[in-house]
Amino acid sequence: MEGIQSIKQRFEIIGNDPKLNRAIEKAIQVAPTDISVLVTGESGVGKESLPKIIHSLSHRKHAKYIAVNCGAIPEGTIDSELFGHEKGAFTGATSTRSGYFEVADGGTIFLDEVGELPLTTQVRLLRVLENGEFLKVGSSQVQKTDVRIVAATNIKMFEAIKKEKFREDLYYRLSTVEINIPPLRERQDDIHLLFRKFASDFGTKYKMPTIRLEDDARELLLKYRWPGNIRQLRNIAEQVSVLEEKRSISAFTLNGYLPSASSSNLPAVIGGNEKKEGDFSNEREILYKVLFDMKGDLNDLKKLTLELLKNNDSEKVQEENESLIRKIYRSEEEEIPQQESKPLEVLQLPEIHEEPIAHQPIQEDKYHFAEEIQEEETLSLQEKEIELIKKSLERNRGKRKAAAAELGISERTLYRKIKQYDL
Repeated sequence: MEGIQSIKQRFEIIGNDPKLNRAIEKAIQVAPTDISVLVTGESGVGKESLPKIIHSLSHRKHAKYIAVNCGAIPEGTIDSELFGHEKGAFTGATSTRSGYFEVADGGTIFLDEVGELPLTTQVRLLRVLENGEFLKVGSSQVQKTDVRIVAATNIKMFEAIKKEKFREDLYYRLSTVEINIPPLRERQDDIHLLFRKFASDFGTKYKMPTIRLEDDARELLLKYRWPGNIRQLRNIAEQVSVLEEKRSISAFTLNGYLPSASSSNLPAVIGGNEKKEGDFSNEREILYKVLFDMKGDLNDLKKLTLELLKNNDSEKVQEENESLIRKIYRSEEEEIPQQESKPLEVLQLPEIHEEPIAHQPIQEDKYHFAEEIQEEETLSLQEKEIELIKKSLERNRGKRKAAAAELGISERTLYRKIKQYDL
């Protein structure tokens, strides 16, 4: 069995990180078997190298090795690509076609981005893993195949399973052995080594002197998070090699090639769009709250005034309705702090004139006063409501459904109000 260093040289893998070495070691150990392998890791970390290692060290090395990018094949044709189809199975199927599983019989299939497979295709793949059987599209004849499956993905599989985007049983069949490749930011000692290798390659390719990083540029290289991993590092090295005239690169120069380098380590804002309870998001809600508060104060004032008219005894009414009086006049108490310690008797109540009450029955005054207050309040609220409805209809260009949603009422209620107010 070949050692890790010889495998690195053979497949041009650069780096001495312990996690990377462990991943290569697991690939070497599992290669002689027919166990299914799942390679995980972020995009750009070099997941495609491990399936090649596994195939080249297996007893299938003389058979075919086919790499399939599952994310690049349209959902409607992926079954045909993997399993083949019969003539006339669908529009455009002018001849019988063999799929990858039939062509690679006896060899290895590398399914890259396996997490992007549609659920129907996942069911077909599960059957191949369980008993090596598959059906061509449009065929009823079961065919057998003997392939080694190595899959790779950059998504979090357990989250995909939780969201029902990936079958749990298929995951456990694919991940008999799971190999994780660490991201570049966790391989600090390998970053500059990889950059030097890429810079040397591009210098030779474009026939120009190899670029060299100054100390401050090397520090910036190590601090950057590299979301695109090795693929991004390679692209940066190529850009700098081609575009810079000076062969000695400073941190200032390198920073111009690193997207969002200044904010790469800043924490992300989570849940910033969530609306907190009690937080008004528009003027309509604020206006409604003010109107409802005014309505409550008016009702309290009516109740207190009617009590005064009935009893004609301000001291008794004040004593029995102490809490109500404090509620009504709380704004005055808050605005004048020095009056907070004064007794309740200093609060100014509406004056009661006894002469009009003596000439008119109390009952008539009561109903007359209540009727006037109710009429004024109803008109005020009605006018505000009509104004709100008109503005909402104008903003939504007469679309009642959108206006109803904005006002927070049902479309049926809005229609009834439009008919009521003749809008």
